[in-house]
Amino acid sequence: MTEKRRPAKHPETGGGTRHAGRGRSAPLDFEKAPFLVIWETTQACGLACRHCRAEAVPHRHPLELTTEEARDLLDQVRSFGPIIFVFSGGDCLKRPDLEELVEYGAGLGLRMAATPATTSLATPERIRALAEAGLTRLAVSLDGPDAVTHDAFRRVSGSFDHGLRILQTARDLGMSTQVNTVVARHNLGQLGTMAHLLGEVGIVFWEVFFLVPVGRARPEDVASADEFEEVFHRLYDLSREVPFDLKATAAPQFQRVVIQRKVAERRAGRRAEVDSLTDGVGFSEQDGIGRARNVNDGDGFVFVSHTGDIMPSGFLPVAAGNLRTHGLREVYRESPLFRQLRDRSLLAGKCGVCEFRPVCGGSRARAHAVTGDWLEAEPYCAHVPERYRKMVESGQAEPVAEYFRNRTNRKARSLPVFG
Repeated sequence: MTEKRRPAKHPETGGGTRHAGRGRSAPLDFEKAPFLVIWETTQACGLACRHCRAEAVPHRHPLELTTEEARDLLDQVRSFGPIIFVFSGGDCLKRPDLEELVEYGAGLGLRMAATPATTSLATPERIRALAEAGLTRLAVSLDGPDAVTHDAFRRVSGSFDHGLRILQTARDLGMSTQVNTVVARHNLGQLGTMAHLLGEVGIVFWEVFFLVPVGRARPEDVASADEFEEVFHRLYDLSREVPFDLKATAAPQFQRVVIQRKVAERRAGRRAEVDSLTDGVGFSEQDGIGRARNVNDGDGFVFVSHTGDIMPSGFLPVAAGNLRTHGLREVYRESPLFRQLRDRSLLAGKCGVCEFRPVCGGSRARAHAVTGDWLEAEPYCAHVPERYRKMVESGQAEPVAEYFRNRTNRKARSLPVFG
């Protein structure tokens, strides 16, 4: 068993999360600290979403982390530095100690965010209590521009209206707000309408999740690689128009498209700067949260389950340790799983020879979900690196389609137990 006690509550250094001006983030050393830690507070939720990663259930699990264990988690997170901590779920409002834990984390100097479910549990009274406890940002999920689309996806009538109400309440209280949207086949053509709606409700950040076939999500719900590519270009265009920042999650290849578009614009003489962030960044930094370049599963990111399992992300549900037996910092820095995920020289297939590997790396979660191997190539990327193309022509590599046919549904990769 490894040591899991923490250093002092307010270390002077660690994490490197300070921002260096509007639209710029200071370099982060993801070998030492993540940019973001998400805690799945509970799997209990009043919704029954079609894509639910957590496969949420109505009632709380008896082995959830206790309040004291959650405080210990917050202490351990603070040892990385004043980084971002998100209370997720299920529905974090199912925990009666949520306000207490928000206050505790805020007192440590962490930047606190929460993603409550869009249900009647998110009353104005509880939202006010979270604001008073020190919650920095509140995020809700909206998966369509209207109740018909969203409620069908979340499988509970009224969820869309609750989402709009929660956002308005939080805004009235002076909190910054964020919307999370899952991109799947059902809403591919609605992004422009969504962006217009979100501009009206006054958010600072739009996080667009590209579906990973884990939990309840089915492979047939995932858009194709070419459809992903079309969405990336649409998001890039929208980033020039909307009054908020946006980010693609579980789709690091969006960074490639951003760079390709900006290079093309510079060559055409329309813009001088080439950067891997969209112009909107800065809006989301108003509350001190912002975002960082190149965050990927286990590489700048840690997910802690409701029972304390430490994972690279909620979409890559492989435990590298558990809070009840391991220290969070040690697992992040030293476990074989996390170390592999941060070493992009280990990536296989076209990801391994891609010129955009340093700024992308492909979704490790989607590679694992489709092939069983988190180091395999991203299965939903339309880009074929020139080096890989030449390898195929010379017989050194398989054509992309054949490559993935031969690697889908293989036996899952395994690692020795850490610690």
